[in-house]
Amino acid sequence: EVQVDELQRLLAGMEKEHRSLLLKMKEGEAELARLRSVEGDKLAEQDRSAQLEKEVAMLREKIHHLDDMLKSQQRKVRQMIEQLQNSKTVIQAKDAVIQELKERVAYLEAENLEMHDRIEHLIEKQVSRGSHSSRARSKSEYVSSKRLTGPKPLPLIRVVET
Repeated sequence: EVQVDELQRLLAGMEKEHRSLLLKMKEGEAELARLRSVEGDKLAEQDRSAQLEKEVAMLREKIHHLDDMLKSQQRKVRQMIEQLQNSKTVIQAKDAVIQELKERVAYLEAENLEMHDRIEHLIEKQVSRGSHSSRARSKSEYVSSKRLTGPKPLPLIRVVET
């Protein structure tokens, strides 16, 4: 964006110079026309006329060069703006993918928690049934069934964008 601002500032300067050169060229042409209309047999007027013609030709060449540079800078600015827009689009797409993945993780964590609860419940049922049986269960059999403590997963919330 800084480069775009810099290029736009340069473009504005070139356009201003373009206008001033056009004005000088028109003034030169007007003076040249005036000199031609006046009796121009004098040697000094002929020299001035030739000098003005050279200046006008030089100014036309500068204007042509500035026009080319102006068009080139405008193309660069358009390309940079396009790149910025493309980058924004890519970032938005990646943000959407990240959001979708976060939702999937939350859903899977909720499912995982539910499965742990079911396993705990089944183990408790087996323990209560097992207390009636003559076989005693060791504490190590239940270690794997304990729920890991950590951050509580978020509940599943499905966001639908329209």
